Parts: sequence; structure tokens; C-alpha cells
Amino acid sequence: MKAAIYCRLSEEDKNKQFKNEESNSIQNQKSMLIEYAVEHNWEIYGIYSDDDYTGADRSRPEFNRLLKDAENNKFDIILCKTQSRFTREVEIVEKYIHGLFIDWGIRFVSIVDNADTNNKGNKKARQINALINEWYLEDMSENIKSVLTNRRKNGYHIGSFAPYGYKKDPERKGHLVIDDEAANIIREIFNLFSIGYGKYKIAQMLNDKALPNPSEYKRLKELNYKPTKNSKIWRYSTVSDILKNEVYIGNLVQGKYGSISYKTKKNKPRQKENWYRVENTHDAIINQELWDKVQKLIKKNNKPFKVGKIGLFSGKVYCMYCKSPLRSTKTKDKYYLRCQSKYIVPNSCIGSFISVNTLENMVLNELINRKISNIEKLDRETVENLINKIYVGKRIKGTKEIPIEIHWNF
Repeated sequence: MKAAIYCRLSEEDKNKQFKNEESNSIQNQKSMLIEYAVEHNWEIYGIYSDDDYTGADRSRPEFNRLLKDAENNKFDIILCKTQSRFTREVEIVEKYIHGLFIDWGIRFVSIVDNADTNNKGNKKARQINALINEWYLEDMSENIKSVLTNRRKNGYHIGSFAPYGYKKDPERKGHLVIDDEAANIIREIFNLFSIGYGKYKIAQMLNDKALPNPSEYKRLKELNYKPTKNSKIWRYSTVSDILKNEVYIGNLVQGKYGSISYKTKKNKPRQKENWYRVENTHDAIINQELWDKVQKLIKKNNKPFKVGKIGLFSGKVYCMYCKSPLRSTKTKDKYYLRCQSKYIVPNSCIGSFISVNTLENMVLNELINRKISNIEKLDRETVENLINKIYVGKRIKGTKEIPIEIHWNF
């Protein structure tokens, strides 16, 4: 008989030092399950291990690989420490343990709670365990949410990583201290913008100096950070976010996003009035005078089309290839949106490009589907509430425009 061992840990192990180091709990699970398999003369087909994932997370990579291999009959038994390590959801227990595993000829065994699908007599016990596990998950989620809300209100930083320019205070949990190396770059960004350099130009200057951007900086500091594609590049949006972040004047603004459900890691934006804002929680990198000057300049420059009017698609249109925001540009009295990455770092991206006119017509013709002849008649809030996400997957006929991606967050 071939057995597949599955291990899972949901909480970050405090003893972890580096991102590739496995948690002690995972190691202990493996030792226990290997010993059990050897005692029963089962051949170990493989070990599947998910670290830092909840029992309700269906996107666990090793969990999904295990299910795929089970469907392909690569082993006969799935062996876990407890049923809750496999899942805490009643739906998944019924779908797989009491359904598909039986169809696939897979036996499920968990040691501590004596779950074994070869024993028909304990099916009800497995179902009761599944229900208790899901209740536990829901209660734990509510308790954690309550604790985190309280900490946010009291000005404690609760993020997994400190904001760029800061690091976590080793002496005081939830407190930020200045990271001098990164803070110098923050100061440079604010000073350059205050004397007239644009965000696009600042990003270009930082790339020319080969300075690591925030995500690359975290990776270099061995902070268990998983960078995204093109993460080494300073972008217009990165500079823009830094210039608007109150953390650099000593304030914490948290809770901008809230979870959809305890069963998923997906978040949704929260209304600004529901954010948690606490002043003077840590030392400032930027003084108030410089901050005020920069904010006035940002407000003045955030009018890409006409004086007094912010572009309808401002901050909503992204490159289909590198996912960076498209930047407004004007040529011969016509406005265009283009990928910033292509111009910040040559050859880094194919580069999306589209005229604002074309985009407006696409939105009107393909999405709104109502009798509105001119997009100018729509206010920004109405359009944002109508549109969630558009993917444009073809080069537009008769033009040189390249596909774009639009995100509407509401």
C-alpha cells in the first residue's frame, strides 16, 4: 500500500529565521506520520506540506497537488495527523473524504482523532468532527478579527511586514522603528518631488541608481517576502503610494481592506470612514512642512485632462502584461494612456497603449448598455459602481493600440 503524507500549519512559526526554513510543527507532523506508516508497512509515496495556510484555504498548493495525484491513483492512502489538518470545512469533508476518495479508491486516515474511511462505523464521528472544526474556524476568525481591530484602534502596527522605510521594533510588538537605509531613499523621493521632479522621473532616477524597490528590499533582507513579476523595478505607482502614505509622518492608517469571509484570503476595500487612523504612533521620517508641501503639489498635479477635472480612468487602467498602472500622456490634443514600465526600464514590458477616446467608447458600447450618449454625463461614482473589471484581449482593429486591463475598485 502506498501512502501520501499531508501536513499543514496555519500559524506562522515564531522560530522561523529564513523563508526556506520549515516550521518545527511541520517537522513534528512528518516524524509522527512517517513512523505510523512504517509501523503499518505502508510505502511512503510522497510528503505534501503546506506551511502558513488555514484549513479553510482551498488554494493551498500542496493540498491541490495531493488531490490531483489522488485522482490519478498515484497512491492508496492519505495520512494526516488530524482530519482538521486536511480541512476544517464540512463541505470539503463530504466532497472528498466521504465522496470522491471513495470513488477513487483512496483511504483517508488521521491518527490523533482516529478517522479512517475503512471503518464505516466512525463516519458520523468524522462528520461531527468536521462540524466542530468549522465552528472552531468561524469562532477563531471572529476572535482574531476582534483582537486585530482593538490593536489597530490603539495604534499598533499589525501587518506581516513593516512599511518600506521602517522595521519592526524587536523590543516592542506592534511598534515601528526607522530603517535608516530605506528611510534615506524615502527622504530623497519626497525632496525630489518637492523641487519639481515628477513621479515618473523619480522612478527612472531610482532605477538608474540600481536601488532595490520596496519588495526587492524586503526580499534582500530575508523577510520571507514573495515578490511579484518585475518586482525589482521602481514604478510611477510605487513612488505615488510612498508620497501619499501618512506612515512617513508618524501616523498609522490601517484597515483599508477587509476580509470577504473567514473561508478565503480575498479582501475587499473598505470605506475611508471605516479606516483606523492613529497619529504619532512612531518616529516620522518626513517633517510636517515637507509633507504638506508635497500633498499640495500632488493635489495640484492630479488633473491629467482639464483644469478642475480628474480623469475618469485615473488610477483604474493597468497594463495587461506587467500590471502596472497606465500613465496619461497627450499628443496633438489627444489623450492617451500608456504603460509606464516600458519607459522607466527599457525592454521590461511590451507596453499597453490606448487612447482615452477609444476606451470611453468601449466602456459605453460594451458595458454600460444604457441610453447614455456621452460619458461626460456620468459622474465618477456611477461609473465605478457599474464596472468591476474589464480585460481587452485583442489589438484594436485599425489602430496601433495594445491590450489593456481595467480595475474598478468599489
